[in-house]
Parts: sequence; structure tokens; C-alpha cells
Amino acid sequence: MEQYFDTLRKCPLFCGIADAELSAMLACLGARITRFDKGDFIIAEGEAARYVGVVLSGAVHIVRVDYFGNRSIIEGVGPSGLFGESFACAGISAIPISAVAAEPARVMLIDCLKITCSCSNACEFHQRMIYNLLRVVAEKNLAFHQKIEITSKRTTRDKLLAYLLLQAKKAGRDSFEIPYNRQELADYLGVERSGLSVEIGKLRRQGVISADRKQFSFLKNVNDSF
Repeated sequence: MEQYFDTLRKCPLFCGIADAELSAMLACLGARITRFDKGDFIIAEGEAARYVGVVLSGAVHIVRVDYFGNRSIIEGVGPSGLFGESFACAGISAIPISAVAAEPARVMLIDCLKITCSCSNACEFHQRMIYNLLRVVAEKNLAFHQKIEITSKRTTRDKLLAYLLLQAKKAGRDSFEIPYNRQELADYLGVERSGLSVEIGKLRRQGVISADRKQFSFLKNVNDSF
């Protein structure tokens, strides 16, 4: 697992864990690494909420499918990112979402109980990991509220601009790359792809943004665009 240590160091779950402890810690946790092809289910809706996933390479989408088969992307997770932690900590019997490989990916899966329950060896890192896990859950809760703020906008245009402004703020510049293609962005915003494409086209013609695949730039102040 040493080849993934650089990625694990950036993962918030392992914050404050010394490199010398990583190998022993992962063995104690029973961590296992699995490769998934694009479209593979890593965790399927209805399964027991048991595992915390760490993306080592590639990308994972957390998705929800409603009764009519409409797909919504809740979150995109890249290398060093976590998924499944909130549901695993809650200990629910059936997870209400699915984790799907958005591209070929390698994922580390850890049984949440092995993080939250001290082992017979009384490993010192358990308390640190519990603290890290609580912090991740809190940060994910804040991100969830940000998404609610975006998707609660009334029009596709407002949702799109709210999302792009948030991405620009995260990047700290007017030009930035988003993690989704057009269909995935539509699924994240909860809108039709055709309507999303129309609004992107309008904003480009109005000189508000430039857009090329996943790359976007704000060309002028958008306060009047809402």
C-alpha cells in the first residue's frame, strides 16, 4: 500500500497520522484496496451502511435514483476524498445512495466500526481517527447545505450561476475547472441537460462566461445576471 501513501497523507481521515504508523494502522483497520471500472457500483443502494471509502485514484460519484429512475449526483469525490462516512457512522441498515465509479478508480474500503471501536491492541491512532472522522462528517454537512442553497434556486440559470460562482470562489480566480461533464452537471443541479445547455449558451452569448467542456471563466461581474 506504500504507493498510495502520498494520496493518503492528503486524506482528512489520516490527518495527524505519522507515516511510520500508516502501514500498521491500515493493517489493524483491515483496509482493502479494490479496482473498479467506470460505471461499477462500489456501494449499492440498499446495502448495509458499513464502509468508509477513500478514493486513491480516479473519481467516484455519489448518486441517488428516484422511483422514476431519475438520477441525481449528490457529490463527486476525487483522489484523497472520502465517501460513505456519514451513513456508516449513523449505522443505518440500508444505505439510501450508491457510490459509482465515474472513471476507472482504485478505492480503499475500511469498516467504520474498526475506526470507531478501539481494538484489543489499544492502538494510539484510534482517538485521532475518530476526531478526524467527526470533522469530516461536519464538513460534509456544511457542503450539503451549500448544495441545498444552489439547488433551491428557482431557475436553471440561477442554479448554474450559483454553482459556478461557488467553484470560482473555491478556486480563488475567474477561470476554473469543474469536476463534471454536461450530463453530470445537469444531474448535480437537478435540471434537464437540454435546458442547462441552453442557459450556458445564453450566458456565453451575453459575454458573462466562457465555457469549454469542464473549463469555465467569468468574463464580467454577474450581479445583474440573477
